[in-house]
Order: sequence, then C-alpha cells, then structure tokens
Amino acid sequence: MNILILGAGQVGSSTATQLAKEEDNEVTIVDIDPEKLTKLGSRVDLQTIEGNAAYPETLKQAGAETADMLIAVTSSDEVNMIACQIASTLFDTDKKIARIRAREYSENEALFSKDNIPVDYYISPEQLVTEHIAELILHPGAFQVLDFADGQVRMVGVRAKQQGFLVDQPIKSLHKHLGNEQVRIAAVYRDGESIEPEGDTVIKRDDEVFFIAAREDIDHMISEFIQNQEKVRKVIIAGGGSIGLKLASQLEITNQVKVIERSKARAKKIAELVEDTIVLVGDAADDNLLLEESIETTDVFVALTNSEEANILSSMLAKKLGCKKAMALINKASYSGLIETGSIDIAISPQQITIGSLLTHVREGDVVKVHSLKRGNAEALEAIAHENMSQVVGKTVENIKLPKGAFITAVLSSAGELKTLHHSTVIEPDDHVIVFITDRERIADVEKLFKED
Repeated sequence: MNILILGAGQVGSSTATQLAKEEDNEVTIVDIDPEKLTKLGSRVDLQTIEGNAAYPETLKQAGAETADMLIAVTSSDEVNMIACQIASTLFDTDKKIARIRAREYSENEALFSKDNIPVDYYISPEQLVTEHIAELILHPGAFQVLDFADGQVRMVGVRAKQQGFLVDQPIKSLHKHLGNEQVRIAAVYRDGESIEPEGDTVIKRDDEVFFIAAREDIDHMISEFIQNQEKVRKVIIAGGGSIGLKLASQLEITNQVKVIERSKARAKKIAELVEDTIVLVGDAADDNLLLEESIETTDVFVALTNSEEANILSSMLAKKLGCKKAMALINKASYSGLIETGSIDIAISPQQITIGSLLTHVREGDVVKVHSLKRGNAEALEAIAHENMSQVVGKTVENIKLPKGAFITAVLSSAGELKTLHHSTVIEPDDHVIVFITDRERIADVEKLFKED
C-alpha cells in the first residue's frame, strides 16, 4: 500500500515507523521541520519530503497522485483538513484520514463529507487517550482495557499477583474454576517474552496476562488474577490541559477529583468549566502540596502535563508518598523501563493509543478494530468473516492456517453473541473474529486470511 503521512510529530513518526516496517507498504512522510525528517529517515526505510503539507505542490511532490491513503496528523486541524480537501480535489486520493482536535470541528457531523470537507475518517487523540485512562480508573486492577465488537467484548491486560486464584494454575483450569467457557486467555508475557497460551501453560506471579471476555465478566476475571480490586474514589490529575480537563469532567460525576495546574490563568479557566472538581494552582512535583492534599489516601494519581519528565517525577513522588496507583503520560519508549521497576504503575502512550485507531483503516480485509500492544510489537484485531473468504469461513478454528504467534481469541456471531470457543468451533459468514498477534511481522499473513476470494 502506498501511504502518505503528513506531519512528523510523535503520532506521525510512530505511525510511519510502524507502517514502513510492514511488508508491501511504501511510506512517504511530509513535514516542515528538516531535522525531524532527517532523524526519521536515518532510522526507517521511507521517503521524506520537506514542505507545507497543505500546499498542492508539496502534495504532488510527495506522490499524492498515486497514494492509496493520506493520513494528515500535523499539529494544525486546519492544515489537516485543507490537505484532505486538496488531495481529493486535485489528486483524487482514495482514502483520507485527519487528526481533528477542536471540538468545534469534530462535533459538527455534517462538516465532513464528500460534498463538504472530504475527510473519510477523523481521529481525536485527546479523546482516545481520555477514554483509555477513564477505563483504567474504572477497572483499577488492569493496565489495559480494549474494546471490541462495539464494547460488547473486551480484552484486558493484568499483571498476575501471588494472591490471585489463578496464579500457579494451568490455563485449562480456568473454565472449571469460573464455570464460564466464554472467557479466554489471549496471550501471556513472562519477563517480556511471549508464551503460547496452551491448556497446560501455568500462570506465574508477575506474568502479564491478556484475557478476553464479555463486558460484564471482566471485573470478576481481574479479581481471579489479583484477588482484590478496590473501587477508585479519590483521583488527583496533574496538568489541566485538554486531556486533563476532559478527564476531570468525565470522572467528577462518580469520583472525588482534584486538578493541579501550574498556570493560574489556566486553572481559573478549568474551574469555570468543571462542576465538582477542585482546581489547585501549584506544582504537582511539590511534596508539601501533595501531602496537603492527602496523597496517601488518594487512589489514583495521573500526570498529564506537556512534560513527560515532569510526569515521571510527579508520579514517582506520588507513589513514594503513598498513592495506591500512579499513571504518567509518557511518549519516549526509553522511559518505559520505569514501569518494570515499580516506580510507576502505568505508562500511557498517546501515540500507541492513536496508532490503533489509524491501523483500523490501514489493515486490508474487512478489519473493523485494531489495537496496538506491547509498544507496537503486538497487535489485536477484529475482522469480519464474509462468505467468500474461503480460508476461514466454513473451517474449524484448528483448521485455519494462522501464522506462528497468531491466535484466535474470540468469535462473535453476526447477532453479536460471544461463541464458546473450541478447536472445533466453525467460523460462519458474518462472524466477527478477534485475533491476537504476538509477532507483528506476521500481520500481513493474518490479513490475507480475511481477504475475499
């Protein structure tokens, strides 16, 4: 696929890097900053074009005439929209995706259409990240909660604790213990390495376990791996930017929420926009301030400032002072090792969350949902099996020729019912099939299975 990416910021660079490593993709990236392009070009095999992404000549030079897809993720909503308009009008680019941040645009559904602004799909990273964090707070025993089948089914990541009922037990004991055959282990990671989830595989303490279950069953499943999952009541948010404000507005309905913001002017604005949230002016890395605000009785501290160093520092401090769970917005993969030391509980990666949304539109076959996992090294996708997909339809799960490192983890009927999954389960037309792929180099092989004959 010929893919044109506009904007070499964190999301654009991460997306370009991921897609350029995949077979059959030709990636070109455009940005006005030559330094960003040089760095990216030295690491990844792709074409770089320096210039304004909204200029017709720049798009022509970047190959918009032959591009199968344009992904506009510059820092400007207006540039992204204009680029899609020009790509459509002058170059008839087939598929156009734009990052749209401003609510004034995204909430106007009539704005994006073939006859108005020809954006086929738009994404809001801030909204995606907000929803991601809110789910982690709602299910505090999980480090990842991913939706499939319009939220009917979820894939959840947990770190097994010694007191969990299923720790030191083989996976095959799961259904007998729970009395629920629809729950399934999708993947197990031990010391960073993937372990094939066979029936005899024994879950060990500190294993990262991804399981899939119906929405109403996930909290019970989480408790099987960690035994206790206390409900979150008190939340402190460091940083009152777009994500911090969205999260506070969402959580204040059910939680006690405080926002710490350095800027007095911004704090005043936030206070005017929230209902029950307490807004404080100060430095979230000030231990005296955190102690004054009873950090030791706080359930979750989440750092969402524009500085990932400040996020790391304040989260580590909050954890040290007694906060039960600390999360930090972190973009650099090199900082992710802090999670393994226990200094921070969860690192939130905006680009990985956003990339999953973008990949949904990149994947071939009828793929309706994609989640990027393990810092982009693994992927979970939901594909619809159509009648003329002979490699999967009419076959039992054990007879589908999946590549090594790929596992079918759930099947939903066309009516949206979660099927009991066995080796003998038959894939029928219009079933939704959820596949976990531990080796991203084999994604193209999975896509081919869900291509129509």
